[in-house]
Amino acid sequence: MRYLIGIDEAGRGPLAGPVAVGIVAVPFNFDWKLIPGVGDSKMVLPKNREAIFRRVYAMRKQGMIIWRVAMVGASVIDKKGISHAVKLAVNRGLKTLDCRPDQCEIKLDGLLKAPAVYRHQETITKGDSKEKVIGLASILAKVTRDRYMRKISAEPKFSAYDFALHKGYGTEKHRKIIAKIGLSSIHRRSFCGNLLG
Repeated sequence: MRYLIGIDEAGRGPLAGPVAVGIVAVPFNFDWKLIPGVGDSKMVLPKNREAIFRRVYAMRKQGMIIWRVAMVGASVIDKKGISHAVKLAVNRGLKTLDCRPDQCEIKLDGLLKAPAVYRHQETITKGDSKEKVIGLASILAKVTRDRYMRKISAEPKFSAYDFALHKGYGTEKHRKIIAKIGLSSIHRRSFCGNLLG
């Protein structure tokens, strides 16, 4: 085995925006002291998530770590379902890593699975808090998705939705906006049926 790979997703439950899957590959002897503070993205402060992201971005440029975040949008989620969208993102992300299946051991969070060709894989309940490589994948997925939602929030056609504030999650404010002006092109209509009167 040459690589330990961690996989986790962010954005499974929001009413709008893509689902994001983070995939991280590190050498088996990787020194986690190089990235302090890694853990479940939901338990890491936003400013610390950003700091970790910047650190890992620089490490990728230096060839110290390999990682990708694959996102699948609302249209696919509506047509095929969220589980299909997550599976599609996992498959896409692994393909871009260019790691041979026989050289990898994969650890996945929750209910996630890698393609069967990756024989050395383990799905771990609450893995993002138990395995640093999964925790790092969750942070990269979360930061990438949050940045995307902030970016599109600045576009005129989306500015009324305040995506930068709630990131597409079903907060009370977001639901009130939907009730007032309807859905945008990045809303998951299959998630919003009970909000449309």
